[in-house]
Amino acid sequence: MKTAIYPGSFDPITNGHLDILERALKLFDKVIITIAKNSSKHPVFDVRERLELIRKATAGYPQVEVDSFDGLLVEYARTKQATAVVRGIRAISDYEFEFQMALMNRKLNDQVETVFLMPNEKYTYLNSTIVREIARLHGDISDFVPPGVRQALMNKMK
Repeated sequence: MKTAIYPGSFDPITNGHLDILERALKLFDKVIITIAKNSSKHPVFDVRERLELIRKATAGYPQVEVDSFDGLLVEYARTKQATAVVRGIRAISDYEFEFQMALMNRKLNDQVETVFLMPNEKYTYLNSTIVREIARLHGDISDFVPPGVRQALMNKMK
């Protein structure tokens, strides 16, 4: 069974994230969406809330596991017997950062490959930061996130 890790902060998970997930599921038997805990970020949703939002958004995908981790991604991948890390690339700026991370991860563990996937063009501009800002300004985010995420984010922004 080929397992991939799809790490991120997912604050919140967006339709762009789900698009990358669907593409990854065409390549792998199992995809573990995992929240990478990052002490330098100040998320809107805590880890427990994000896990629940992701579980609801991916309920229709039996080959998806939802988790969180703290520490090195390649060590987490080893514990899950994953052979790949999935990363979405929207623009050149994403590639530069992700390329450096992929090379470092390869140096730390050359048994885990990084797979870059491009989202549908309608999601190339989309990221969680933009979604949070639109929600903060009480804009309509229904085209950008699953319905449960939209409601949870609007409740947070009241």
